[in-house]
Amino acid sequence: MTLLAGPPAAAVEVDAGDWKLTASGNVNVHYIHSSCEEETVAAVTGGLACRGAAGEDKSSSISNGLLPAALAIGASTTQNGYDLTVTFGFYPGISTNDGSPNLQQGADLLNTALGTTSIDMRQVFMTFGNDSIGTFLLGRNIGLFGADVILADMTLPGVGAGNGNYAAPANTSLGSIGLGYIYTDWLGQINYTTPDLSGFKLTVGIFDPLEPITQGVATPEGSPGYHAKLQYTNGPIYLSASFIGQKHEGVTNADDFDSRGFDVGGKLTFGGLEIMGWYYAGEGMGTTALYLFGAAPGGEERDSDGFLAQVTYKFGDTKVGVNFGQSNLDLAPGEPISALVESNEKYTVGVYHSLTENLTLLAEFTDTKAEAHNGIENDSSNFNVGAYLSF
Repeated sequence: MTLLAGPPAAAVEVDAGDWKLTASGNVNVHYIHSSCEEETVAAVTGGLACRGAAGEDKSSSISNGLLPAALAIGASTTQNGYDLTVTFGFYPGISTNDGSPNLQQGADLLNTALGTTSIDMRQVFMTFGNDSIGTFLLGRNIGLFGADVILADMTLPGVGAGNGNYAAPANTSLGSIGLGYIYTDWLGQINYTTPDLSGFKLTVGIFDPLEPITQGVATPEGSPGYHAKLQYTNGPIYLSASFIGQKHEGVTNADDFDSRGFDVGGKLTFGGLEIMGWYYAGEGMGTTALYLFGAAPGGEERDSDGFLAQVTYKFGDTKVGVNFGQSNLDLAPGEPISALVESNEKYTVGVYHSLTENLTLLAEFTDTKAEAHNGIENDSSNFNVGAYLSF
């Protein structure tokens, strides 16, 4: 459930005629130790605190973190005054894939002998445009809503919330997903971005509409989703706001509902100090993933909101930071009280040391709490130490 942390410090570049071929990516590996909620405590539906199993409430794993490993291959050229690019992003993990091709057993076990990992193909897109007319993007790429906050999350090269042994193909932890923001996801989309206008850029577009994860029955969607983002950059200041909307066709007309959401935030840098904050709110947006628990069974939209606040300070080659996030989900009007999650929240304290330009060693501690509308609470914590190498 993740993405590249941004442009690498150095990438492989090869000229081939009029085209330039590039390759970039990362490998990250972490030891993760978790203390989860006892399984005898009732579960919060949609809660993100990990839970024990088989009488055990502690777990250890060697896993990827918020990012899977990645290999992004691109090609670019200029023809007739237009800049053209294509990108293919391959995202393998290191965790064993349950249902491995070697086993084909469909068992519930996540980590056994004779296992393999898998590749998550997240990016397949092209762009064309120039500095005068702007840029068009067509294909599968990261969405606009929620993208900037996850890219600014200090746990991106680390783990944040998570207890390891992740199922393929995601192979990833939560970071602060569902604990301060809704996951932006990777979407089939067609977008247009304006040229830079005194630090401002506007992106507008449509995307392949998503069906709610819990819907269970496929239904045709009559119109695409739509999204937009306005961003502003001025030296140490970065601000952005995004909007997303989609109509959902339910199994019956009574199940139809609309989703609308926005986020707004930014980050300020003063020397080694960086302060970041983002807020989101919406109707029918759900929590954690796009449209998860977005509506009651009768199609009534649930309201949701949340925020992530973060402070980091870098001295020399070492950065220390803390962030706190919370995601809230309201019941729909007239909906009975249940074990459905009311809030997921967590804090993370992290230390990130750049051993070289491309290699970061890091350690984090995260405490996670989930609370249901009926008062049930689940708590967990995890500690991780590992390395992130980009190229």
